[in-house]
Amino acid sequence: MTLDGDDRTAARDQRRQRRRSLRDDAVNLPNLLTLGRIAVIPLVLLLLGRGGPRDCYWATWVFAAAALTDFLDGWLARRRGLVSVLGKFLDPLADKLIVMATLVWMVPMGRIPAWVVILLLGREISITALRSIAASDGVVIAAGDGGKSKAALQMVGIVMLLIGYPYRLQYGFLDLGDIDFVHVGRALIYISLAFSLSSAASYIGMFAEAVEAKDQRRAPTDA
Repeated sequence: MTLDGDDRTAARDQRRQRRRSLRDDAVNLPNLLTLGRIAVIPLVLLLLGRGGPRDCYWATWVFAAAALTDFLDGWLARRRGLVSVLGKFLDPLADKLIVMATLVWMVPMGRIPAWVVILLLGREISITALRSIAASDGVVIAAGDGGKSKAALQMVGIVMLLIGYPYRLQYGFLDLGDIDFVHVGRALIYISLAFSLSSAASYIGMFAEAVEAKDQRRAPTDA
């Protein structure tokens, strides 16, 4: 089967339109914020790798600012009607990259056990693969409350781990003494791990139910 001149021209126009649309998506503000979140990962790791209190202090602020853009880019995309396929791909990717890169980097520093990072990384890969399989079959698995709680706890826990040194917390007459933020961060990450595994089980259950429901809808037609 061959295409005549008009068909070839139409095909070229469609390809140009897709490329133009992709370029437009890449430079809209929400996606630029998402790309910025990816771009600061080396800076966070560089500061963290130096390991001094001042370096960890700045690494914490850079990570916290990047985490805030996670909420800001989604809000802007919805408010301005700039939700795009590229954004839907980049946003969760940026979150996973900055979280996992930072956690992996802190393993040899002794701030987080390797087995925790392995479980968290394995969970993210497994759920991402599950969602991809579901999407290819026309099944959408929405994020549940457990996944959102996990993400919030992880972000706060990583901030505590990044601080990395004990600080004296005192406000007026209230003196809490020296607080080791690494211990606080570990506790939050452990709790987030429980939410991670629980939400993973929920996602698997939702996937099984959705596939079963789809098969049941198909059954009369196939018969």
